[in-house]
Amino acid sequence: MNAPDYHIPGSAAVAPAADAGPDEMASARTVNEVLAQSQVESVLDELERDLVGLAPIKQRIRDIAALLVIDKLRINLGLAAEAPSLHMCFTGNPGTGKTTVALRMAEILHRLGYVRKGHLVAVTRDDLVGQYIGHTAPKTREVLKKAMGGVLFIDEAYYLYRPENERDYGQEAIEILLQVMENQRDDLVVILAGYKDRMDTFFKSNPGLSSRIAHHLDFPDYAVDELSQIAQRMLTQQHYHFGDGAEDVFRDYLERRIGQPHFANARSVRNALDRARLRQASRLFSERDRVLDKADLTTLVPADLLASRVFQNPSS
Repeated sequence: MNAPDYHIPGSAAVAPAADAGPDEMASARTVNEVLAQSQVESVLDELERDLVGLAPIKQRIRDIAALLVIDKLRINLGLAAEAPSLHMCFTGNPGTGKTTVALRMAEILHRLGYVRKGHLVAVTRDDLVGQYIGHTAPKTREVLKKAMGGVLFIDEAYYLYRPENERDYGQEAIEILLQVMENQRDDLVVILAGYKDRMDTFFKSNPGLSSRIAHHLDFPDYAVDELSQIAQRMLTQQHYHFGDGAEDVFRDYLERRIGQPHFANARSVRNALDRARLRQASRLFSERDRVLDKADLTTLVPADLLASRVFQNPSS
């Protein structure tokens, strides 16, 4: 019996073309012309500006963008008709910028005409795998249909494969993904994400998936200096700032917290600042008769940070 056809409706069946100004894009003969027409450099600049550190990741994204720009020029001269394989694997701990980079990658691909929409659909195993026979294929196909024309980001992708459970249906989702990644790669880019060691094991057990991944990007943990910069940016965006001595206290917090369980880089920084804002609000709320000025409402003081249990339990 022939294998089922998992072609997903709505995908492009021709060589990719840019949505905005395809005639202009097709006439480009220099790198600068492609950059000007696609405005992809603005996305790269945003990536550089919005993400602290991650120099190797930023360079790799620029390299991929360069490949796509040159390939666009080749297509314009009739030297290539098939889109390159752009499926990727992002490995690293939580809070290291994987989803942010995936969003920017989707925008780059769209601006250069490699996907029609440039949206990101982020899913986990639960969105793809059913709990009974006949449920997985429709769920997976529906997700793929939504992702067509953009990027499908599968977080903790290794949970799709559970060989210890004979009744698990994750393998069915993997088989559908394999076919679509191969046959419809001109209109869908798949990014698999998760912890590096688990992804390595996952690929060893699923060589078909591994062979379809063209780009592997490993996201390192942030250093304390970088986490401190991230905190400053988050505060600025929310119209807060550290008062006298508070920044030093927060660095001390980071140095203690970074080695503790469940630390999640930028995500943990955001959570810590949210709790500091909560303590600030409680502190100001208790002074009901005092007139609060702008400085009061925007300043985090050392006490707002020192109340963290990280300081209360130094041995943890």
